[in-house]
Order: sequence, then structure tokens, then C-alpha cells
Amino acid sequence: MSITTTKLTRWAGLCAVAAGLLFIGVQINHPHLDAAFVTTTEWTVRQSLKVLMSVLSLVGITGMYLRQVKQTGVLGLIGYTVFGVGYLIMMSVEVIGLVVLPALANSAPGYVNDVLAAATGGHPAGDIGLMQPLSVVSGLTYLAGGLLFGIALFRANVLARWAAAVLAGGTVATIAIPLLPQINERLFAVPTGVALIGLGYSLWRDQRAAAGPDQLNFTGAPLNPADVK
Repeated sequence: MSITTTKLTRWAGLCAVAAGLLFIGVQINHPHLDAAFVTTTEWTVRQSLKVLMSVLSLVGITGMYLRQVKQTGVLGLIGYTVFGVGYLIMMSVEVIGLVVLPALANSAPGYVNDVLAAATGGHPAGDIGLMQPLSVVSGLTYLAGGLLFGIALFRANVLARWAAAVLAGGTVATIAIPLLPQINERLFAVPTGVALIGLGYSLWRDQRAAAGPDQLNFTGAPLNPADVK
């Protein structure tokens, strides 16, 4: 199988769709986060899916950006860079949650609970070291990157504009989580998940359409009689 830019971009679109589905799926019936839950098999499964989601999201947004580098301009570059850094940090945090926190859950449950509180936008009771600024930077890059990248995609008008608008609005909406404690915070992940699905499908369909004419030209072009020996 030959590897082409079109095929890689289409796969990036499918990665974005999968990431959006995972982002929504891991929120369903999510238990309360505490040190006891960290030691369960369900935690391991959910964290593994979150790590995978972060990787797929990074691949997906990379494909989106490369598809429309010229159209998105400087804003697209800034938005993609910040959003990409956000997903890299998110992946790092999820990996820490997957392999480090379970090992500390029994010996230092207070620390684990504080790390979980910081990761969900809460206020840790004790000192958690650099995990506190890491969580803050993760949130800021996710929010700012999603907003800027969504606006750049919307302005480029190459992929589905409704999905780009949802991405920009959905990431910014997470600011309201501390202000609306009565609403399940995990519902705020749904718009971003839907946006990734919409943009990913749009990217896949766009590249599928782009591949059509090339294939037709290759198989259906009339032969030049002068070339026939």
C-alpha cells in the first residue's frame, strides 16, 4: 500500500472522530474521583482510554492544520501550537494518573486526592508541588488553544464551520465549570467531543473527494493514439 498525503490526512480525520467519541465516552457514568477509585480496574481502563484520546486528538488536529496551512495563516499556527501543547500536557497528566497515582494511593491518599482535585479544577488542601502549575497550564492551553484554533478553522472555511464554532465555544465554556457547581462538569466535554467528530469527518470526506478526480484521471483518461505502438 502506497503512503500518500491524502491517505495520511484521511487517517488523521478518522483519528479525530475516534478521539471525539472517546472524549464523550469516558465521561459516561464516571465515578467520583478519589484515592480509592484510583486503585480499581475501571480507573486503569478509563485512564488508558484518556491517554489514547489525547494521542488521537493530537494526530487529528495536526491533520486539520496541515490541510489548511495557507488558509488559517498566523492565527492557525498560533492556535494549533497552543492547542497541541495543551494536548501534550493533557497526555502527560493522564499518563501520570495511569502509572503514578495508583502506586501512591495507599501510602499517600491525601496527596492523590489533592492531585485529583487540581486536575478537575478544584483546590487541593495540601502541597502537590509542580502538579499544581502543570494542571493550570494544561487548562489554559486547552482553553486558549481550542478558542484560537476553532476561530482559525472557522475563518478558513475549508472544514465544517459549525464544528469549528462548536470547538471554539465548547472549550471556552469550560470556564463556567467553577461557576456552575450544580451542573455535572463532565457535560462540558460533550461539545468538544462533538466538534472533533464533526471536524474529523469533514476532513476525511474532504480528502476522499479530493482523491476522486485523481483516480478518474488515471483510469479514465483517453489514450493518445501517438503513444500506441
